[in-house]
Amino acid sequence: MFQWFVKVLNDIKIRNKLLLAFLLTTLLPVLLVGGYLTIEMRTMAFENALEQASINVDRVKKRTEEVIGVSQDIAYRLSNDARLKKLAIRQYVSTYDVVEAYRDYTDMREYLRLYKDISNIRLYTDNATLLNNWELINPSSAIKESQWYQRAQRYDSLVGWEYIEDERDQRNYLSLVRKIELEGSSKIGVLVINVNSHQLTSILSQESFDTMIVDDQDNIIAANRSDRTGKKLADVSFDTKLLGQGSGSYEAEVDGEASKIVIEELKPQASRNALRIISVFSIDSIVKEPNRVIKLSITVIAVSVLLAFLIIYSFSSLFSRRLLQLSRHINRVSTGDFDTSLKIDGKDEIALLARQFNSMVRSINDLMYEVQESNDQNSLLEQKQNDIRFKMLASQINPHFLFNALESIRMEAHMKGQVEIARVVRLLGKMMRSNLEVGRSKILLSQELEVVRCYLDIQQFRYEDRLKYQFIVDPAVESLYIPPLIVQPLVENAVIHGLDNTMDGAMVTVNIKREQNHAVFTITDNGAGINPDKLEQIRYTLEVRDEQEEARIGLRNVHDRLKLSYGVEYGLNIESRMNEGTSITFRIPMEDINL
Repeated sequence: MFQWFVKVLNDIKIRNKLLLAFLLTTLLPVLLVGGYLTIEMRTMAFENALEQASINVDRVKKRTEEVIGVSQDIAYRLSNDARLKKLAIRQYVSTYDVVEAYRDYTDMREYLRLYKDISNIRLYTDNATLLNNWELINPSSAIKESQWYQRAQRYDSLVGWEYIEDERDQRNYLSLVRKIELEGSSKIGVLVINVNSHQLTSILSQESFDTMIVDDQDNIIAANRSDRTGKKLADVSFDTKLLGQGSGSYEAEVDGEASKIVIEELKPQASRNALRIISVFSIDSIVKEPNRVIKLSITVIAVSVLLAFLIIYSFSSLFSRRLLQLSRHINRVSTGDFDTSLKIDGKDEIALLARQFNSMVRSINDLMYEVQESNDQNSLLEQKQNDIRFKMLASQINPHFLFNALESIRMEAHMKGQVEIARVVRLLGKMMRSNLEVGRSKILLSQELEVVRCYLDIQQFRYEDRLKYQFIVDPAVESLYIPPLIVQPLVENAVIHGLDNTMDGAMVTVNIKREQNHAVFTITDNGAGINPDKLEQIRYTLEVRDEQEEARIGLRNVHDRLKLSYGVEYGLNIESRMNEGTSITFRIPMEDINL
């Protein structure tokens, strides 16, 4: 799988690779991080809203407890007030007595004056002698038949919280309802204390979420939305699944909107039923701000990604265009066009590659020129070698016949006691045989020197005591391979010119020594020397390529073969002084030594 992926990736153009890399390394992480942050932001918003709603509900609960706690405290006091009980059960003779009794009992009025958390206090009791002064009231048959009145009579010492109508203004109030024993268990009354609705509304008005106080009958007692007060939960499109639910957080639809609902029960001490604080917040309202931030972030990210894409596209196009230019020049070189030159500005890797490409093309071009020149030199060297072989062979009509004839002469001379003639004939045959085997490109130095010795011995036979020679050979160069017939023509030249114009004879010295990585050959004679003009002409002749060569193997041949074999920096160096002699020097690299 990995190899397949690598193969597919390698087939994609570099510009597309860069764009793909941008998508994978920038766009994909941005999308992942953006998606993660979006989810986290929404979750955090929900959690913060839920936490805030819980805090708000808890605050409403505490403040509501404080408000209704006043009613509980007053109810406790009145339920144990003997004067109130006596007032409620007394049988009055006249209206005056009733009015006087009411005038003397001012506790209820004092409570209303002192506590703004309550709006009315009344006691329902069956006493036909009482007058209805909105404090002590004879219950009507409708009141006696009402559910809240009947529930109150069923519970002893437990407070009930009812959302009931006040007869004075026909408005509903959250009311504390409690049964009071006026005279044992035979005479009872029902105490009703109205909680001030304005106080409850002021508590809820400070809340940012829709908050309601609801009784156990799903009546909305108070709300921070005035249009909901006095209605049932079902009347405000409250999800019926949540009707009657206890404390907790829920998700449901309210007024057709998906909402989060937090419910907290409020059951005051010694109460038979509980109230509920309900806080509702729309999910859309909670995520509105995160959504705005998310949209803004997405816009910024989209613009940034677009700009980054345009930048990376521009860079990749520039990068790809420069590489394409390099590719076209490589194709031109591959077709054999080495005159091309690539011009790419800059100092980056591509520009460096372009400069290296130009340098490589120049090197290849130079190398091809050198190879061509080397081939030409090798061809010329081979031609000269062939010329040598041709000249040697051309001088022999039948080599086998010549060797047999020389051998017959040698044997005849030996039989007649001419030992020296026999020796010279043997040397001549050996020398000529070596010259005829010159086809090999290089031979050992010892073989070349053996030919030279044969030649000098033959010349000594000719000139007797007029010719002397010596070999000074460094042992470090004895195993060196050299081109054939390199030393012998120079020794021949030294012998000929060393014996010219002198009767004293000649001394020829062959000196071969090693200097660092070269073997230095020096052939000297003590002849008459060469005058400067002729020496300069000889030096010029060695360097003129188109000069007509002589029939013999001479200095020019040796000079050219040294250059062709080892390079233009090699060749013969001739020094001469009048009446002192001539010295010919050349160098050969030690690379061809036989180890």
